[in-house]
Formats: sequence, C-alpha cells, structure tokens
Amino acid sequence: MMEETENLQKKLPNQEVDYFKIGKILISRWYWVAGSLAVFVLWSYIYVWYTPKTFATGGIMKLEEKKSEIADLSNVLATSDRGPSRIQSETSVLQSPAVILNAVKDLNYPISFFVEGRVRTSELYPQKPLDIEKVDFDSLNFYRDIISYKSLNQNNFSLTYKIAGKETVKNCSYNKPITLGPTTFMISYPGDINKSSVILFKFNAPEDFVWRIRGGLRVAETAKNSNVLAIQVTDANPQFAADALNAVMNEYLIYDRNRKTQSATQMIDFIDSQLKYLSNEVKGSEKSIETFRQKNKLMEVSAAADAALTKAKDLEAQQSILNLQLIAINDVKNKISKEKNNLNLNFDAGSGQVDPNLPILVTRLDNLLNERTELLKTYTYNSQPIQTINKNILEIKSSALTSLTNTYNTVKRNMDFLSSQLAVVNKQISMFPGAERDMISLRRDFEISEKVYSFLSEKKLEAQITRSGILPGATIIERAQPNFSPVSPDEHDIHRTAIVFGLAAGLGLIILIRVLNPYIYDKETIESLTAIPIIGVIRKFPEALDEDNSQVLAISKPKSIFAESVRSVRTNLSFIASEKKSKIICITSEVAGEGKSFVAVNLSSTLSLIDKKVVLIAGDLRRSKLHRTFGVPNDTGLSSYLAHQTALEDIISHSEQENLDFIVSGPVPPNPSELLHSERMKEMITALHLKYDIIMIDTAPIGLVSDSIPLIRMSDINIFVIRSGKSKYYSATIPQRIAQEYHLDNTVIVLNAFAEDLLHSRYYTTRFTGDYSNRYYYYSDYSGNYESSGYYIDDEKKKWWNMKRWFK
Repeated sequence: MMEETENLQKKLPNQEVDYFKIGKILISRWYWVAGSLAVFVLWSYIYVWYTPKTFATGGIMKLEEKKSEIADLSNVLATSDRGPSRIQSETSVLQSPAVILNAVKDLNYPISFFVEGRVRTSELYPQKPLDIEKVDFDSLNFYRDIISYKSLNQNNFSLTYKIAGKETVKNCSYNKPITLGPTTFMISYPGDINKSSVILFKFNAPEDFVWRIRGGLRVAETAKNSNVLAIQVTDANPQFAADALNAVMNEYLIYDRNRKTQSATQMIDFIDSQLKYLSNEVKGSEKSIETFRQKNKLMEVSAAADAALTKAKDLEAQQSILNLQLIAINDVKNKISKEKNNLNLNFDAGSGQVDPNLPILVTRLDNLLNERTELLKTYTYNSQPIQTINKNILEIKSSALTSLTNTYNTVKRNMDFLSSQLAVVNKQISMFPGAERDMISLRRDFEISEKVYSFLSEKKLEAQITRSGILPGATIIERAQPNFSPVSPDEHDIHRTAIVFGLAAGLGLIILIRVLNPYIYDKETIESLTAIPIIGVIRKFPEALDEDNSQVLAISKPKSIFAESVRSVRTNLSFIASEKKSKIICITSEVAGEGKSFVAVNLSSTLSLIDKKVVLIAGDLRRSKLHRTFGVPNDTGLSSYLAHQTALEDIISHSEQENLDFIVSGPVPPNPSELLHSERMKEMITALHLKYDIIMIDTAPIGLVSDSIPLIRMSDINIFVIRSGKSKYYSATIPQRIAQEYHLDNTVIVLNAFAEDLLHSRYYTTRFTGDYSNRYYYYSDYSGNYESSGYYIDDEKKKWWNMKRWFK
C-alpha cells in the first residue's frame, strides 16, 4: 500500500504558485473588499461623530532651589530638596488631592451649566447663561442632580428635576426662592433668551472636581534627568482644562512655599519655648544681685574674682548652648523614630559639630514620608510601590539615626571638656572670701542666662528673616492656554485604521471563504489530489435546466461553449481504447446530484452526431431518471430483462435523434446489485457489442452503493464525474482507489458544470512533465474571454451595473 502511495505521489504533476492568479483571486471579489471598506469607514465617521471630544492643554514648570540674599545672613540649617526622588516626590505633590482641592477653590466651580444637543450634552464653562443665587446651601448636603431650565415668559420659567427617581416639572417665578430638597436658590431674569432652548445646570462641591482634574493630569520630565516638568490636563472642556492646570500650578507654588517655611516656623517655636524660661531666669538673677548688694553693701569684686567670673561665665554659656543642641538632636531622633512628616534640625548652635550630610538625609526622609502618604491614597500598605518606599525609608532612617548619634556623642564630649575646664575655675572661685564668692555666683547665673537669652534672641531673628525670604522651589515657565483642537478622538488616525481594517476584513473574508470551502471548483484542484487523468471539462449549461434535462437532447445551441466542451470530451474518448471497435463506457460518480446522468446523455447525443451507433443504458436500477429525459414510461426496462421477464429487443427504445437508442431502468427490483452481477447482464453487453459502436452505461453512485462495480470491471472506459462546486475533495481520490483496487488503467475524470469562479480557483498552475505527460489529454476549460472570439453564440455576459440582471 505504501508503494502504491509513493507511486501515486510520483505521478502527480508539478504545480507552481501563480502569483498573477493570486492577484486575480483577490480582485475577483473586489466588491467584498469595497463593501467591507465602506462599512468600516462609515463606522469610523459614526464613531467620531458620537464620541465626545477630549482637549488637552499643557504648561511647563522648572524645579529649582531659590535663595534670597537675606537668607545668606543666617546660618540656619535650611532644608534642601535635592535628592534622587525629587521629581517623583514633586509629581506626587502636584497630583495630590490636597493641592487639587485648593486649586478647585480658585475656579468658578459652584454651578455648572450645560446645553443639550442632538448627540451629547456639552458643558458651557466658563459661560454662565443664568444668574443663580444660593439662599440656603449646605456644602455637605445639597441637591446634586441635573436641573433643566426653560424660559416661559419675562416672569416665569419651568424647572424639570428628579425627586426620589421621579421626574417633576415645576413652574417658578424669577427672583423668588425655589426649594429642591435641602437646597434653596433664586434665579434672576436672564433677559432676552431663546424660549425654545433648554439650559441644564447643577450645583457642585469642590470635591466633585478633584477626580475629574486628577484623572486628566499628567506630569513628566521634558528630558531625562531634567528638572523641567511638562504638565498636561485633558478634559472635554478646553477652557476648563487650561484654568484647572493654571490653578494647580499656582496652588503648588503656594503649597511648596508653605512647606519650606514650616521648618523656620518650628525653629521659632522652639526658641520661644526656651526664651520664656530664660526670661524668668534673667529677671530673677538680676533681682537677686541687687538685693545682695544692698544687704552686704558690696559694690564690686576684686579684679581676680572678676577674671574668674568672666571665664566661668563663658564656659557655662557654651555649655548651655551645647545643651540646647542636644535637646534639638533628641527632638529630631524622636521624630525620625516615629516617622513624622516635616522633619528639620531646629537650629545650628554654631559649634560646627553637626554632620553636613545630616540635613540632606533629613530632607530626603521627609520627602519619602510625604510621598508614601500620597501613595497610600492609591495603593494598599502591602503593595509593591509601598514596600519599595518603605525599604528606602528604613535605609535613610538608619543612616540619619547613626549620624545623629555620632553628632550627639561629639557634642557630649565637648560638654565634658568644658566641664573639666569649669571645675578648675570653680576651684579658684572657692578660695575667694565668702561675700565675694556669693556675689560671683549671683553675677555668674545672671550673665550666663543673659548671654544664652541674647544668643537665642539672635537666632530667632535670623529664623524670622529666613522665613520671610523663602521662595517656592519652582517657577512657572509657561502657563496653560486653551487648545480648541481635540486630541481625542484622532479623526485622521481613526479613519486610517478603519481603511486598514476594512481592507484587511475584505481580504480576510476572501481567504476565510477559501479556507472553509470543502468543494472542488477547478481542474487544478483535481490534479493536485489524484494522478487519474482528466479527459475534459464540461462547461455549465448556458440556460436553466428543467427537471428532466429534456432540452439537452435537442442540442439547441451547437455553437455554444457548453456544446464545444462536450465535443472536447468526445474527442478525447476516441483516443482511449482506440483498438476496440465497440466500446463500453461506464459513467459514475461519488454521490447523486453530481451530473453523471447529465454527462451520459450529452456524451451519447454528441457521439451519435459523428455516425456512431450509440445505446445509452440506465444502469442505476434504484432511482434512474433517464425515462423522463426521453419522455417514455418506465414500465419495462433493464430490470425486466435481467429478471427474465422480457427480451432484449423489447427494452431497446429509439430516440428522435438518429443513431441514438436507449434502455430505461425499468421497475425498481428488490435485488438490483445481484441483477447487475448476473450472467444475463454480461450476455446483454455481448449482444449489444455486435450492434452498437458505443455502449454508454449510466450507473449508480459508487460512493453510495456497490451496484456499479461489475459494470466498471467489464467497461473499456470508466468515466468518473466530479461536479464543480458540488463534489468535495474526498471524491477526487475515489477513482485512484478504484483503479488500484481492481487493477484498472482505463479510468478517467470529467469535471462537470464548470463555471469560472476565481474566488475558489486554485492558485497553482499545473506543469505536466515526466511520466504523466504520456497520459495527458488535451482539453480546454474555455475560461477567460472566449465569448468575444466570435466562435460561439453564447449570450453576452450581463454587466454588473445592468439592474435587469438581478430581476431576471
């Protein structure tokens, strides 16, 4: 079996891709492509028409650290925003609800007005066609649905609104209170207004616009590692988009300045708390000195005591200042441990002991904490962005706490050193007389407190000067302007996409129909499936066939392409079994309806025209229609003869056409297959051999019953009929299987009812070479522009624009 398959494959002709034919296939259904293209283009216009337009406006901001000349007078530890997460932090601030909410309050937001169109409702911002005054309005509880206004006359108007889901129409008067639920308002007469127009309006709260603005707000760097931000807002109203973006940028500058002044404010508060305590100390010490002098009548101390006092005063003043710095360091450590926002070092004591990297670490930690606060409004605590920022916070916290601990230890060592020096001075003071020693002690406390008080007052003044000189860390380079050209939908892009999809859908439909097609349409498909030769292609009959095919016998159009295609098959039949004077031709097919009887009748009639004595036998004893074609009864026929009920001469009928006789099938017998296998069938064929040149047998479909097997085995030529558009691919393999099973070399194929249809034609061209060329029979399928050659009388093809064709 494998060897037979290999032999079959070797005998198959070579087929090459015909690219020109592929083009013709695609063009054959150009109206599918045109229709698909029209549908998609129409859809694109409808989509553009009904889709709300979106407008975009943009502004540019530059992030920078602005310093005033006044700030140079202070050595306060100002915060710095430099750091790797600066852009991300400021982007989060710009998009934060707090900034956007404050920006909304700068807009004209309380009442929105709309106009209702045929397609969609459009917002009228910034126009206000009606003057509406709020009488009783609770910002947390107010009427939120849309209200429809229509003017009636100069005194009255109607409002349409919903209460509990039910639409209500109410006639109202101008300048009189109107109550809708918890809201009361008045409408002033708008003057000359189109009475047929309907204006819609609704009351708003600032929060109603936060997500509208935030949803269309986009922030990005203009270039990588750049401190210039491009900010964009998209919205259905171009003027609102521009106003909202400008308000957001302005509010960001205010927010940023307030954030930077907070450090100086905290410093001032810290100094005030210390000054309040020291003020009482200075006043108490001053009063104690005056009282001591009056009591002991001591005016001045000795020069030695005064020198010791001065030295002790300086040492203790330095100790007090260092102690304040330790308090500030502990305060920052406590805030870092608790992860509080707005961290800062309260002030620099002037000792130079603070780690220079510490302010940068504190600022970066503060930025990360603010960024995490904003992200938590969008993400859960266990989400990946929050986990990443938590890791960064932990690393910076560790570094900052380590730096603070080192600074604390350094300051503590300095204090210990000052304490050792102060112990020497205290020893000297202890050797002075009692009254002088007590006076020194009193002056010592007073002057120390006075010096620390003076130092803190100076630092407070510096902090106040610094706070007044702080500027925002960003500059608006370019303000937003309304852009009235929509960015969405992009009409040109949508139309281009529709054209591409329209062409793709049309061509895809052609390819899909071809892929799903299970039927044979042309000879190239048959040649690709079997090595059995094709002896001809019979064109589709030019007219509608009646049920009995009676008009075929008349050969009413002998110069038609159909008639010529039948003659082509007749010619090739003469070359098969040419050594035999009388030929038995058996015609079969896979299933009923493929036109084997039609082919048998036409071949028999055309063979009779060349002086061949032809007898056509209805070999399908089950459901033959041959008697209908010739218009004779089916009472007596082949089945009667095979059942020994009549003689051969009694079943042979003569047609109106010369040289053409026929034998009808007769009544349907109970055992048709056995009758056809009988010796009497062979005797009949032998007898007909002596009388006729051609014995044409129309058999039963071989794919349905086995009746035709004995007739096929005794035939000189076996014609297997494949009908274009009716027979499936499997049917083309049957002739090869029969030939191999019964060792036949006289099997040929006829393609019936062929009508050129490029859509289903095979895009390969057959090249006959090798052994197959010896079994090739010349024929034409008469496709192409043969009608215009002048050799045929077929009706001129109707043009597609001739509408009568569709109503014929």
